[in-house]
Amino acid sequence: MAAGIQSRTSKARLRAASAARSNVAPSAGPPAGLSAKSGGQACQARRESSPFAAMHDSASDPRNADILISVNGALVPRAEAVVSVFDSGFVLGDGVWEGLRVHRGRIAFLEAHLDRLYEGAKAIALDIGLTRDALTARLYETLGANGMDGDGAHIRLMVTRGIRSTPYQDPRVIVSGATIVIVPEYKTPPPDSATRGLTLFTVHVRRGFPDVQDPKLNSHSKLNCITACIQAIEAGADEALMLDPHGFVATCNSTHFFIVRKGEVWTSTGDYCLGGITRANVIRLCSENDIPVFEKNFSLTDVYGAEEAFTTGTFAGVVPVRTIDGRAISRGRGPMVERLQGLYRTLVEADVA
Repeated sequence: MAAGIQSRTSKARLRAASAARSNVAPSAGPPAGLSAKSGGQACQARRESSPFAAMHDSASDPRNADILISVNGALVPRAEAVVSVFDSGFVLGDGVWEGLRVHRGRIAFLEAHLDRLYEGAKAIALDIGLTRDALTARLYETLGANGMDGDGAHIRLMVTRGIRSTPYQDPRVIVSGATIVIVPEYKTPPPDSATRGLTLFTVHVRRGFPDVQDPKLNSHSKLNCITACIQAIEAGADEALMLDPHGFVATCNSTHFFIVRKGEVWTSTGDYCLGGITRANVIRLCSENDIPVFEKNFSLTDVYGAEEAFTTGTFAGVVPVRTIDGRAISRGRGPMVERLQGLYRTLVEADVA
């Protein structure tokens, strides 16, 4: 009798362990009032209706199943690319990262991205353990191993503080060098992203003061942006528009935000957002091409009355915004956005030449 109970208990434990590995609760049904099918369909419907969700969907390219990922210099197949459960990034979100765009086999604006990466690492006392030249060589080695010598590739470069002896925040328990992972993927924005226009939703989640968690840090700790993103998705929007602690417009959850009013381009002061590479390039392009541009405080009232709005980011460049909080800003791409898109494409080509 005892043996039978023990046997059934062991089998139950095995089933539970197997389910845990699959992230599925054993014998658990969907929440009351919601079938698994209807919940999945709702998520899929939101995903398919959002150009921005599709824009970041790399799984749609079958080549990504066979990519080689660099894990501390070792090139391993995607299915085998792992880090320790004691890694600082996994345990605490302790690290910095960069998103990099590849054009004609070259990484666009790489020096600016490396500046931000190394400055962020220095700010949090994280020793990357590689010189800029060595890290650059590793990036191109990863691209070369994957045959990514043209357009349409995007890299996520991640650096964490390394492996800890125990799950604890004190960096003195680190027992390894930094963990450096390079994930190259075939990833391109949808063809109509340059003209269709995004929908934004202003969320209650604010960008915080720098003495809480400095928004200038491109850290692995992204919950502030993730909670904003979730609220926007549930509201049926593509991206969240976030305010600063004073109620002025700050940025979006994964991109930077601009408006166009009477021929002028406005963006936030930059006090409560990441130092965006594309943002800086667009400001520079405006200045060099006699387009009035201002980094200033402005409110949602200014936004709702704008003639055009757009976002900027490394992945998709300059993308128009169609509606904000249900208010129509423009029907798609306006003349200023179209002009800036052309100027930005020229700048990218010059940088990788």
